[in-house]
Amino acid sequence: MDAADAAHFDAATFEKLVVDELDLLPDDMIDGLENVVFVTEDRPEDGSLDLLGLYDGVALTDRGQYGFGELPDRIILYREPLLDISVDVEELREQVHITLVHEIGHYYGIDDEQLHELGWA
Repeated sequence: MDAADAAHFDAATFEKLVVDELDLLPDDMIDGLENVVFVTEDRPEDGSLDLLGLYDGVALTDRGQYGFGELPDRIILYREPLLDISVDVEELREQVHITLVHEIGHYYGIDDEQLHELGWA
């Protein structure tokens, strides 16, 4: 995506695109999510453009006692890396979709190897 297109996707515009893509995901993928928030940030903490998204939490398969008062898990999508790998808006939407599915997969306990086998890594 060229600089002019990328500049159009400020934080608010990017967040709206992410919400729109979340709305398009299958209900059975979303309905099982509990205590998860979706967040957009410009870049990962290290400032790199290598990471598109991150699941920050404890996978459903690794939870023991889990109850009220737990901080929510976070699924983070990084705006600048996603813009950097996308040549146009359509590809950005596709990359956001793939990243959402990938990070939601981690929530459900699916590791990178399994995600790769499924075509989502």
